[in-house]
Amino acid sequence: MTLWLGALATLLFGAPVVPDDPRERVHQAKELVFARANAEIALKTEVFQHMVGREAFDWSVDLDEGFIRFTAPSYVASAPVQVIGTYNTRDGTFLWAWDHPSIPESRRADAKLARQFGELQNLSQYTTRKVSCTEGEAWQFTAVASYLAGATGTYRGKSGPTLIYMTFGKLAVSPKKPS
Repeated sequence: MTLWLGALATLLFGAPVVPDDPRERVHQAKELVFARANAEIALKTEVFQHMVGREAFDWSVDLDEGFIRFTAPSYVASAPVQVIGTYNTRDGTFLWAWDHPSIPESRRADAKLARQFGELQNLSQYTTRKVSCTEGEAWQFTAVASYLAGATGTYRGKSGPTLIYMTFGKLAVSPKKPS
């Protein structure tokens, strides 16, 4: 509820308007981008949970097709996906998707916006291919990329010791067909 009130207060009291075009968002002050990214990721997570419920689900990504799927006993949800980067839990490093050998070029756009933002703001963690960081910082990178790109949501999937940080577009949710 406080997130909604904060968003309403921002609208009512004349905070700077969020540019629709991501090419404009990368030029905003870093403090503003970080604040908006943190607020948005919390709100978008709440909306995602409301849309799909709290039912346990499996996830899968087809990087060639460019979609993430969430499958639960009662629904299937899918959305276009972008990869922000991968976090190696063994050594505490984050490898940005903008230069990741396993990520197709077409799935790197949101990560590239974060890199552009880092270049403009002189933030080495956004412009260095592989950085030592915490999982919390990896989430921050993802939140910034999501805000800059105007993504619908974010997701972190696990594959062995690797965490994959992603953004996704408009989510389509439909009832699961009986088998």
